Amino acid sequence: MTFLDASAGSPVLGVGFTGSLASTRPKLGDHRFHLSTRTSDQLWVSTVTLSKGLRTREQEETVSSQFLLKGIANACKVEATYISELNESEVPDEYESKFDEDQELEQVINGQICFKVYPFSSDIANTKRKIILSGSFNPLHEGHLKLLDVAISICGDGYLCFELSAINADKPPLTVSQIKERVKQFERVGKTVIVSNQPYFYKKAELFPGSAFVIGADTAVRLIDPKYYGNDYAKMLEILIGCKNTGCVFLVAGRNVDGVFKVLEDFDVPEELKGLFISIPADTFRMDISSTEIRRSRGM
Repeated sequence: MTFLDASAGSPVLGVGFTGSLASTRPKLGDHRFHLSTRTSDQLWVSTVTLSKGLRTREQEETVSSQFLLKGIANACKVEATYISELNESEVPDEYESKFDEDQELEQVINGQICFKVYPFSSDIANTKRKIILSGSFNPLHEGHLKLLDVAISICGDGYLCFELSAINADKPPLTVSQIKERVKQFERVGKTVIVSNQPYFYKKAELFPGSAFVIGADTAVRLIDPKYYGNDYAKMLEILIGCKNTGCVFLVAGRNVDGVFKVLEDFDVPEELKGLFISIPADTFRMDISSTEIRRSRGM
């Protein structure tokens, strides 16, 4: 299986292709090839049995290669000129299965696909770099929106998006209905959201290399605490240096930690990780509001 990807963190196309074509020795079985393509919302499979003895090996390779390129173009919804060299008896045996939104989200939850993008934003970035604010967004509030705006002013450029993980390290997975309800919030404000199945930032960094992740100081202090790595300081360094090697950075906003407002400079960041964390000054962004407090005020 081959995965075609325009850029890391973008939707991918999976392509499978195999066959048994003409060889120097006569074959007892059929000359045929099989092709499948897989996107997040569609599976397409086709088998073509060729007329035996009609073509040379090279000609069969040409026919099958052209069919492969046509299949890739169709899966990518790209117009392509294709002149079939199959004869009337060589009718492709095809199977197609399309997945609706609920099925796609189930696949995210079950780990069959890594993420689903809801591109509600009309913004166009001049770079492939993503600026990502991850969270549960229960609910999405003004602080989230302003924080992402501040992040773009620090980074200079990038594609702004939110990331909602269907899988939580400490809680049960979100249900499809819960995900869809939270996604509606982003549609209302016209902001792109990615629904992923990665609860850990080192996995998010692998999924979206080169990105700038916007986090609070409370999250930053947990990231550099060996307690969350089995009290293994070396393991903590290894994992976070791995994040650094993907080209990712963490933009850290001030946040209340144990009742006290803290910024990045209040914590001892290991020297090896200095370039991984970038502080968002408190005079640039400070909003003492949280989704938890909003839920409490609403009696949720």
